[in-house]
Amino acid sequence: MPTTTVPATAMPTTAMPTTAMTAPQAPAMTPADLTPATLDREAGYALLADLAGPVAAATLGGLDGLAPGFPDWVVTSLFGGTYQRPGLALRDRQIANLAALTALGGVEPQLADHVRNSLRIGMTREEITEVLVHLAPYVGVPKTLAGLRVATATFAAADDQAEAQAAAEAQVQAEARAEARSDAPAEARA
Repeated sequence: MPTTTVPATAMPTTAMPTTAMTAPQAPAMTPADLTPATLDREAGYALLADLAGPVAAATLGGLDGLAPGFPDWVVTSLFGGTYQRPGLALRDRQIANLAALTALGGVEPQLADHVRNSLRIGMTREEITEVLVHLAPYVGVPKTLAGLRVATATFAAADDQAEAQAAAEAQVQAEARAEARSDAPAEARA
């Protein structure tokens, strides 16, 4: 018996009944039903000053000239809001920041800021480095290497700053000793 092939376009179709699949509706929420967010502007600026030091003020001032109000919103919502939540220590938040910024890539200035902030709150260079190295299997070697380059440059800049500060302090002490000698009576200098 010969077989015949029926073109697909000639095949009968069976219409399937369509029923709308809808997700169960959640009860309507009103703002009164939600826990209010705590935003403490003063605490945000105090924390940022502790974390970033005087660098923060210069950065914020320049940014406010470009985008008025935006830096205040960032500080208030982030440092005065998210950072103020219970549940994570500041050190843990810095580890999360290092990981997130490294994973994002392309945010080297912010990553450098958080490497500096991590040093300021007492994290060691080894801890910061290990946070970044730990990311390699999760974010990839190129992003890990980019993060390590930022950390290396930030560590070097911190060393340079520490050396310059030590030299300035030594100069002030030397000048104070010289002034004390010149103010002493002649017989005391002999």
